[in-house]
Amino acid sequence: MHRFANPARFTRLADRVLPFAAVGCAASLAIGFYLALFVAPADYQQGESMRIMYVHVPSAWLAMFIYVAIAVASAVALIWRHPLADLAAKASSPIGAGFAFLTLATGSLWGRPMWGTWWEWDGRLTSMLILFFLYLGHMALMNAFEDNQRGYRAAAILALVGVVNIPIIKFSVDWWSTLHQPASVFRIDGPTIHPSMLWPLLIVALGFKLYYVTVVLLRMKSELIAARLRALDLALVKGSPTVFGKRQCGRAVWSHAREND
Repeated sequence: MHRFANPARFTRLADRVLPFAAVGCAASLAIGFYLALFVAPADYQQGESMRIMYVHVPSAWLAMFIYVAIAVASAVALIWRHPLADLAAKASSPIGAGFAFLTLATGSLWGRPMWGTWWEWDGRLTSMLILFFLYLGHMALMNAFEDNQRGYRAAAILALVGVVNIPIIKFSVDWWSTLHQPASVFRIDGPTIHPSMLWPLLIVALGFKLYYVTVVLLRMKSELIAARLRALDLALVKGSPTVFGKRQCGRAVWSHAREND
């Protein structure tokens, strides 16, 4: 696990993964949305309005997936003090918040013609709104203290406590009376949705996940570069001639990154 704690090694790995993730994202979204808009049939009850499903459902899946990823990174940061875990959580949080908001917005647009209302306080809608607020709280705590490590610890604890909301979102349609339909994809007895609709949905979901991988790696790289620049500025201020040696510079950069990020 600590093999990739070295910023230079992580950056090399990210540079290898990024082209494949970016190309895969573009290809998956292009194919998925083409199938969703031009090949998949309209629903016999909902008509063309059901096509918003191809954005709404993958967004909801990804919003939950990213929060679980943040919780895992937070546990790693708290237990093993992995130096990149906090950075991964910090880079993931705005992306997850964006997809949680997209889920709520598209759900409202879809619900208006189907349910006759923009919003309903049922179990799934409310728990997804709570997830969005958890993301906002996580981002706020990350930057709430002058000592960034205190903020990271507080945000990690929030992420671990809030992860209990994920199964609530998943099983809310089974536990409470809700306007949402029961699960139709991830079921013990197999999907109930027709393959002509299922495959575009899964391909778009893959594209969204590759988008997350691409953006989170770019954000982590940018954070490491910013930390390196701050460390070099600090070295110049201190006027240490040895800090520019490769080994010593790497140590100084990472030490300063941990202190300030």
